[in-house]
Amino acid sequence: MKHWPAYLQKQRSEYLQPSLPEQFVADMAVVIPCYDEYELNFTLTDLTTCDPPETNTMVVVVINSTVKSDKEAVEQNRKTYREVQQFSQTFSTDRMLFVPVIVENLPKKHGGVGLARKIGMDLAVDYFHKTGNPKGILVSLDADCGVSKNYLRDIYRAFQDKKVCCSIHNFRHRVQNNDEILEKAIREYEGYLRYFEKALKFTGFPYYYHTIGSAFAVSADAYVRAGGMGRQQGGEDFYFLQKIFPMGKVAVLDNVFVYPMARFSERVPFGTGPALQKIIAEPNGRIKVYAMDAFVALKEFFDRIALFFEQPENEVEALITQLHPSLHEFIRRNRMKTDIMDCKANCASIVSFRKRFFHHFNAFFIIKYLNFAHQGYFNSETLDTCNNNYSTYIGN
Repeated sequence: MKHWPAYLQKQRSEYLQPSLPEQFVADMAVVIPCYDEYELNFTLTDLTTCDPPETNTMVVVVINSTVKSDKEAVEQNRKTYREVQQFSQTFSTDRMLFVPVIVENLPKKHGGVGLARKIGMDLAVDYFHKTGNPKGILVSLDADCGVSKNYLRDIYRAFQDKKVCCSIHNFRHRVQNNDEILEKAIREYEGYLRYFEKALKFTGFPYYYHTIGSAFAVSADAYVRAGGMGRQQGGEDFYFLQKIFPMGKVAVLDNVFVYPMARFSERVPFGTGPALQKIIAEPNGRIKVYAMDAFVALKEFFDRIALFFEQPENEVEALITQLHPSLHEFIRRNRMKTDIMDCKANCASIVSFRKRFFHHFNAFFIIKYLNFAHQGYFNSETLDTCNNNYSTYIGN
């Protein structure tokens, strides 16, 4: 925990107030950002029905608004704060404590789910530091989620493996009022997320896991070493987890589910809400996604890692020219051969070379490449076509 104080000192002091109650000793903190929510009790009640973990759990609800929030949203937040206080008085036990935190007038530029999640996690880190607990676990959830009965128990058990720095949880969205259009759209979106994950895994990329803000947990120590959660108004989960994944073992908990509510949202520039709007606007409610052939091209690149390590610069150049034209051109335009040579100059073993290689050729590289490649080399295809092509490549 030597590096924790330096991290905490860098955070804005007003966001570390009030401190979480130190008299309640917990090893796990569930952090829930909450803005203008009407059914938070559903999420909190689901947590009370979970199989109890072999530890105490603190549930921290960060009820947040910005200087530009509507008056009605601020009033709903204050009502929610009072409701969580009452919920805590009624349902908190000696094993689980519910703690509402309300923060208002956050800056417009950074105010949003990213900063709210960060505030909650920073408060939990501060709490674990004050209680002398270097093994604290931060669980990320959202205010519209149900959870599976094994949620708390299995997350805690995963972190008993000291090598685990992060756990990734499964998901299935709920749909209100049996809305058939929304049901079709959310299953299409979920299908895309699962296709993208398995296609990334196919390429040999080691950090292929989905990055959903309500479906992960992280050790407090890894959180601090990664520099904490970002303040983005959307996508904070993606940016943060890309820093976490290389730090240690990732536990994929396929039997641990979160059940977010599928709904339209204009709160963030990308994510589930905007994706649903885009899907429904498409003909027949079907989206086009990255072609499987583009992932095949990436696999050919990643399969050459050992050769890049072994060969001199002129041979590295020759290997690059043998790649799919889209990758060859993308690497040339972005002068990425120098990144490969940087790996060669600074690594004495293939293990260290591989780790440094994926530091350069990371998820951001992959997404930029895929967007570039689909501007002239590949055509986006339907999800069914991509899944069929994936099955064909796996079968081969």
